[in-house]
Amino acid sequence: MMAVAQSHDWEPDLTKQQTYTPHRASSTDPLGANADARRVAPGETYTVLDTDGPGTISHIWFTIADNEPFHLKRIVLRIYWDGETSPSVEAPIGDFFGLGLGEYYNWESELLSVGSDKGMNSFFPMPYAHHAKITVTNEGKTPIFSLYYNVDYRTYSHSLPSGTLYFHAQYRQAQPNRGWTTDFENNGTPSFNNKPNLDGKDNYVWMEAKGHGQFAGVTMSVVQNQDYWWGEGDDMFFIDGEDKPSIVGTGTEDYFLGAWDFGGHPFSYRLYGAPVVGDEKAGSRSSVYRFHLDQPIPFSKSFKATIEHGTANGRSDNFYSVAYWYQAEPHEAFPPLPPVDQRIPELQPVGGPGSNPGPLPPAPAAN
Repeated sequence: MMAVAQSHDWEPDLTKQQTYTPHRASSTDPLGANADARRVAPGETYTVLDTDGPGTISHIWFTIADNEPFHLKRIVLRIYWDGETSPSVEAPIGDFFGLGLGEYYNWESELLSVGSDKGMNSFFPMPYAHHAKITVTNEGKTPIFSLYYNVDYRTYSHSLPSGTLYFHAQYRQAQPNRGWTTDFENNGTPSFNNKPNLDGKDNYVWMEAKGHGQFAGVTMSVVQNQDYWWGEGDDMFFIDGEDKPSIVGTGTEDYFLGAWDFGGHPFSYRLYGAPVVGDEKAGSRSSVYRFHLDQPIPFSKSFKATIEHGTANGRSDNFYSVAYWYQAEPHEAFPPLPPVDQRIPELQPVGGPGSNPGPLPPAPAAN
C-alpha cells in the first residue's frame, strides 16, 4: 500500500473536525469602509496584536507603502510572549521576511515568502500559553503611509501541551566582517585558501541561545566588498558549550543546498534557496536561506550557529541575517539592534581585490 504523505504537526488535519477558535487581527477599517491601513509616524510603535492565550499564531501578512529608501531596514518587528519585556523576535521587518538587502523581491519557501506585489508572509507556527504581542516601530524619518496587516491565530479551550517551545528570531549583521587579510589575488591564493579554522574563531554568528530548544534555520543577505566568490565559508554549529563545532559544513553554497557558486542563477525551493545571486565582484548582492524542517538541530543547554566569511574568515564582505529557532522561555536577551543608519547596506573600504567604496549598483534580477 502506498504511504500517505503526512502534514506537518502545526497543519490541522482536514479530515478531522477542528475545535480551536479562529481569529484574525487586521488593519481593516473599523468603520467598515475601505480605509484598511494604518499610518505610523516616525518614532511611533504600533501594536499589531495584543491578545491572551492559550493560542497559536499560524500566519502573518504585511504589506507597506513607505517612500523612504530602505524602509524595510528602518521598520522593526518585535514579538513578545507571555508578558515578557525582552522580545523573542526582533528584526528589521524586511530581514525577518528574507529581504535582507532592504529591497523587495519575490521569493517562496515553506515558511516565509514574498508575493507579488510586496506581500510579506510568515507561516512559522508561534504558540503562546498566556499572551502574545506584536509591534511595529517606525525608526525612519518619514511616516509609514500605509501599514496593512493580517495576523491569523487560534485560541484553545485547553492548555498548551507540556514542553511546548516558543518561536524566536534574532537579527545580526556585520558591515563589514573583518577578514584577516587583503593580500590575495583570488580565492585560490595558497596563503588564503590553505589557512585552517577548526574552532570557529571570528566566524560570523547567526545566533546564540541558552536553555533548551532547537534551531530551525536562517535567512542571510550579502553585499560583496571584494571581488571573487564570497561563499567559501563553512557553517559551524556549537551545541551545549562545545569548544569545537560538532557540525561542520563544506562551503556556504553547500550549506544553502546549492553548489558551484550557485551557478550564477537564482533559485527558490521549499527549504532552501538563493533568490538573489550576484556576480562575483565588489558591489554585488546575494540572498540565501535554509530551513531545517527535515532535522531541527536540538540543544539542551546552549547553542551557537555560525558561518565563516570566506576561507577561515579571510574575506571582508557585509552579512545581514535572521536566525529562527524554538526554545523554552525565558530566553537570553538579544544583542542591541545596530542604530538604524548603520543597518543601511553600504559598500565598505576594506581593501583587497575590487574594493572600491561608493554607491551600491542596481540590484540584480531576483528569482
